[in-house]
Amino acid sequence: MSRCFSFTGTKNWCFRSTFTRSGLRSEITDLKDGTVMHCWVPKTRKDSKPDLLLIHGLGANALWQWGDVIQHFVPYFNVYVPDLVFFGDSYTTRPERTESFQAQCLMRVMEAHSVQKFSLVGLSYGGFVGYSMATQFAEAVERVVICCSGICMEEKDLIEGVFAVSDLEEAGRILVPQSPDKLRELVGYTFFRPPPVRLIPSCFLADFIDVSAVIPSSLRLSLSNSYDLTHLRAKNFWCFGSFVV
Repeated sequence: MSRCFSFTGTKNWCFRSTFTRSGLRSEITDLKDGTVMHCWVPKTRKDSKPDLLLIHGLGANALWQWGDVIQHFVPYFNVYVPDLVFFGDSYTTRPERTESFQAQCLMRVMEAHSVQKFSLVGLSYGGFVGYSMATQFAEAVERVVICCSGICMEEKDLIEGVFAVSDLEEAGRILVPQSPDKLRELVGYTFFRPPPVRLIPSCFLADFIDVSAVIPSSLRLSLSNSYDLTHLRAKNFWCFGSFVV
């Protein structure tokens, strides 16, 4: 389907237009170590505004996860919206796959744009990355907002039945869907009131996976030990809702 018409590709174009109209531009940063990062940055940075980093979660690229709300942030902040490694146009040839590595890459992107201090919002998987940034680069991160992210989760919580899945491998197959059926399953877990995704033709779901959700299954979270929240020096706010990406 994507060879003739791609609904996902069309929606992606619409989100790009939204970001451009909001005063952002697409920027590629080569970190010179086999890693290339894509980030939406302000066309004109204003010193009167604080700097804000928006970190997306699993699923699609940053456009899809921030496209509906970006216009609400831009009037008040210099907004930076990166694609995490292996999402969108960001990639690496290095072997690292952890949120700690993701955090280091994002910090280098901010430094490349001469941003020394900033606040961040991390959504879902982005919450893990944002927390890692705040602990590794405490002098740079001033405030942290973590949305719908199980930072305190441990691997034993899966084994003890706290969640609907019992091990990380099964969680990975759901969180990083490679088939329409797994994507339907993900939507069922994701929404408090799931949309009728079973009525959506598989070709549309496969198109979404092909265009926006090509993520290696080796991407992983460090869940062997819970995060020590006392190490978070930045002011922080945690929120959960009926929608998680």
